[in-house]
Amino acid sequence: MPQDPRPPRDARKVDCPACGKPALYAPSNPWRPFCSERCKTRDLGAWASEEYRIPAKPEQEEGESPPEAPPQ
Repeated sequence: MPQDPRPPRDARKVDCPACGKPALYAPSNPWRPFCSERCKTRDLGAWASEEYRIPAKPEQEEGESPPEAPPQ
């Protein structure tokens, strides 16, 4: 039986992370949580070109002792 292409009545709308427009967060939106293929591709490109970065702890220099754990 084919799936109904209409979104369910209780489907949530969220802001598109790329452009801020409302986007349907339901299986009927193949680009969720984005509003369009363009926004999804733009976000992927930003990750690929390292525009987004996850902060990391600075590496220790050789010979340095590790920081001590705070007392509990």
